[in-house]
Amino acid sequence: MPSALASRPLPWWPSGLLLAAAAALAGCSQGQAQQTSQGEPRTVEVGVVTLVPQAVALKTELAGRTVATRSAEIRPQVGGIVRERLFQEDSFVRAGQPLYQLDPASHEAALDSAEAGVARAQAALNAAELKARRQQELLAADAGSRQEHEAAEAELLKARADLKTAQAALANARIELSRTRITAPIAGRVDTSSVTPGALVTANQAAALTTVQQLDPISVDIPQSSVELLKLRRQLASGALQDGELSIRLKLEDGSAYAHEGRLQVRGVAVNPSTGAVTLRAQLPNPEGLLLPGMYVRAVLAQAQDPAAILVPQAGISRNPRGEATALVVGSDGIVQRRAVTVADVVNGQWRVTQGLAAGERLIVEGGGKVREGQAVRAVTAGSPPGGKPSEAAGGAGAPGATGRPVASR
Repeated sequence: MPSALASRPLPWWPSGLLLAAAAALAGCSQGQAQQTSQGEPRTVEVGVVTLVPQAVALKTELAGRTVATRSAEIRPQVGGIVRERLFQEDSFVRAGQPLYQLDPASHEAALDSAEAGVARAQAALNAAELKARRQQELLAADAGSRQEHEAAEAELLKARADLKTAQAALANARIELSRTRITAPIAGRVDTSSVTPGALVTANQAAALTTVQQLDPISVDIPQSSVELLKLRRQLASGALQDGELSIRLKLEDGSAYAHEGRLQVRGVAVNPSTGAVTLRAQLPNPEGLLLPGMYVRAVLAQAQDPAAILVPQAGISRNPRGEATALVVGSDGIVQRRAVTVADVVNGQWRVTQGLAAGERLIVEGGGKVREGQAVRAVTAGSPPGGKPSEAAGGAGAPGATGRPVASR
């Protein structure tokens, strides 16, 4: 016999509503089954690197200009007419090599006169010596007076002095004659000549005849801010940094790298009051003559070395709304911690961190945007496929058991 319920007409339900209810019941059942099988929601996975200290050369790139190691402006020391130019412009000359020949006629005449003056003084000296000897003999024989003997001795001394004066005049005349042949005081490349044969030049004139410059090796003057230099010296004095190799590399005006490496020679001893900079001077080999005086270059200096630098990928450093650098690390308990850090500079594409991070800590470089401070995460080595082997916390700063890829290899 049919029941009363069976005899009642069933309510009408829309088919779409029935399907939605069925799907909700199925999802609820599946979520309950998954939570029941796992016991807790799935932990977020992040990629980390374990920080490893390493020795890093700290390089500074500064602008500079090349200058000749030695430079000599050629000026005449005697006056005269330029008879001949004895060098090829823009060529290499040796020290002592003749550059100009002046007309020597007047100086040759002066030399002849000086030689005659020496001969005259020598003859006078001979006569004074004979007279002084004769007066000495007469005085010894009581045939001469003491006054005449003393006068003869005085004339002898005067004759000797006159001879020395004449000899000095002769030496000066020879020097003046030798200066009519102008020579290079140093070895180097000679510039263009400002005079031609037939030109009249004077002693010690303002305009140089030409210039000789030593270009191999060549020097580079590099201005560095006194503030940066003071900071560097304080870090060296405190032991935070060590002295570098003082090597230097150049980048040329066209952006290419100069092939030869140089050394820093002078660190500067005074601050330019108009620029507030100290001039450093380096020296580099220039066998090909590629570097010329006055060229603009970029100098890369290795002024110091950090023996235990902490380098981190740039992806591991972010900025808060105040512009301060921060980093996320995973503690030994798997909890995310946010650190305020101090970054000094970029070394090989990575930040050099001086405060806030220590060796052996695990820095989040992948997935940091989906976690927050205090959240439990699953840390894996950065670059591993999803679900990879977890990264273990290091036993201490620099502990041998630290895992994860070293920053230096990134």
